[in-house]
Amino acid sequence: MNPKIITIPKKEIIGLSAITQMGAHQDIPFLWKTFMPRKQEINNTVSKALIAMQIFSLQDDGQPKANYTIWACTEVNDFSKLPKGMETYTIPKGEYAVFVHKGMNASATYLQIMTEWLPTSGYEIDDRPHFQVMGDKYKNGSEASEEDFYVPVKSK
Repeated sequence: MNPKIITIPKKEIIGLSAITQMGAHQDIPFLWKTFMPRKQEINNTVSKALIAMQIFSLQDDGQPKANYTIWACTEVNDFSKLPKGMETYTIPKGEYAVFVHKGMNASATYLQIMTEWLPTSGYEIDDRPHFQVMGDKYKNGSEASEEDFYVPVKSK
């Protein structure tokens, strides 16, 4: 695993969010099925790419709490054209490790990042959103699909 380490500028997003729990993976497709028919209501997008985002609250020991927020969204130029019922969020500027994920087993890739790459990387997880960008190479349901995993990091 050889990620690119980059600093992203702040990103403004519009979409839908929900609170879920670790292991409640059925909440993710439900959120996307709600968002996808409405994505064309967002008129000021930066690109056609979609973003899946997770916001974790951390316990005192640095581990994520059981409940966290998931988002189905896209990046926008600004928040001036907010469709009714949708929400806004600003992903803060920061350093990210960016991994190319291939196929449909995101859980396995994420586990590999956390258990194999992270412990030997010289980085630790930073308290900012994790997100995936699904661009032109993303093909839902296909093992040929590709997306970029953005993992917030800071030097140890």
